Amino acid sequence: MRVGIGLPNTVPGGARTLVDWARRADDGPFSTLGVLDRVVYDSVEAFTALAAAAAVTDRVELATMVAIAPLRTPAALAKQAASVAALAGGRFTLGLGLGGRHDDYDVSGVEHRTRGARFSEQLAYLRGAFDGAGIGPSTSFGAADSGVTLLVGGGSGPAYARMARFADGYAHGGGPPRAFGSAAHSARAAWRDLGRPGEPLLWGQGYFALGGSDVAERGAAYLRDYYAFTGPFAERIAAGGLTSARAVKDFVRGYAAEGCDELILFPAVADLDQVDRLAEALA
Repeated sequence: MRVGIGLPNTVPGGARTLVDWARRADDGPFSTLGVLDRVVYDSVEAFTALAAAAAVTDRVELATMVAIAPLRTPAALAKQAASVAALAGGRFTLGLGLGGRHDDYDVSGVEHRTRGARFSEQLAYLRGAFDGAGIGPSTSFGAADSGVTLLVGGGSGPAYARMARFADGYAHGGGPPRAFGSAAHSARAAWRDLGRPGEPLLWGQGYFALGGSDVAERGAAYLRDYYAFTGPFAERIAAGGLTSARAVKDFVRGYAAEGCDELILFPAVADLDQVDRLAEALA
């Protein structure tokens, strides 16, 4: 299993450290730099953050985990994704999902109720009409076509079906290894039901804040705020943050045992030393 690190694009103060963070991660043991996506929040837009990272890295791959697809038109989504892929020299995986926040849809002027159908149309566009649209930069969406690897996230039956129909794999939204394992089972089942050969790629994610009790509490405060829309469940998310090297190692082992192909660990604080602390924990 490969292990990547998230960029602090949604963490308070993350804009100030994002470029140096990317450089340091490129020199570290990480496979991938991932980003989250949100509109109504003090954050750096996902594709913009990856474009900045692409400019200062040479080795590490880049990924959205995930971008909220229906907030963009099909053409704008494809343009942003193809641009990052071109800037990164192909080092890009496009993870897409619906998102769970009504406010992002409201401020974007997009109907929340019909987001599933809109998402399916976007995926069909990426895997079909985009190739002949003349938009560019020139690329294709789908690893089998030697293009951008495409992941789809979500925890519902329709989400797994979209993944199996259009994507190369599944992006899980986080939680303990057993939660990932259950979702991975559903993703594999949807893949088989559609008659796809082989197995879907399986990506997971978690959160970390390393460096003592003060850092851990800052990280927990961020997670409570970022996931406040979930109500009381936000406290469970905050409690699941990885705050020690042992917790990181156990989490990584758990995901590997459940068949995860790529695990992205996202920072809950934007201090630049978090890159080094995570590298040490993984070692």
